[in-house]
Amino acid sequence: MKGIVLAGGLGKRLGPLTKITNKHLLPIFHQPMVYYPIQTLVEAGIRDILVVTGGNHAGEFLRLLGNGEQFGLKHINYTYQEGEGGIAAALGLAEHFAEGQKIAVILGDNIIEKSIKSHVDKFKNQKEGARIIIKEVKDPHRFGVVELEDDKILSIEEKPKKPKTNYIVTGIYMYDAQVFDIIKTLEPSARNELEITDVNNAYLGRNQLHYDILDGWWTDAGAHESLLRANNLVAEKLRREKK
Repeated sequence: MKGIVLAGGLGKRLGPLTKITNKHLLPIFHQPMVYYPIQTLVEAGIRDILVVTGGNHAGEFLRLLGNGEQFGLKHINYTYQEGEGGIAAALGLAEHFAEGQKIAVILGDNIIEKSIKSHVDKFKNQKEGARIIIKEVKDPHRFGVVELEDDKILSIEEKPKKPKTNYIVTGIYMYDAQVFDIIKTLEPSARNELEITDVNNAYLGRNQLHYDILDGWWTDAGAHESLLRANNLVAEKLRREKK
């Protein structure tokens, strides 16, 4: 199973912090942001990893990460995303890397408290389809909102003004090889992007979408408030671990 870290985009919501660097190179307490999703994949047992980046600072990822020795890796793969085409467009660039294998995808600004290894292992044993990791949050309107009934997903709605539930899709997704064919059928949304919610809904329409609820805290770090929250959560976690 292969891992993909999506670390492209221009990070406009974090301006002016991102005026001279990529969002995913900003610090989260004691480490660059991009370290955390890579560590999440490595801890889950994934060693073959692709980083998708873009913008004017893509070369800095190579200087920072190198071949991934600091993560216990022998090699890290890189690819470049032109512009901002959305999460699904960025994922589409990984088709050559996936080579028909199952993939675990994580957004480069997602910071979590605990391991996803058990979820990855479930997906490895899943015959086909996709598996997403969901979480209950206080501000679901910022994300793809999951409607559940009898432990089944009824719908996923992208950034609704009136969320049906407080459960959202975190930026952690697992897909089989169908995902790249699905991406090729997508039409741009009103934001002129290929939406990952449309990918997940395609799997839902095939009755091939499964989910797990994430244990421990989770946050993105794509806005000033959530960037501060990520720093505070990591700092508190490290403080507890030192006791």
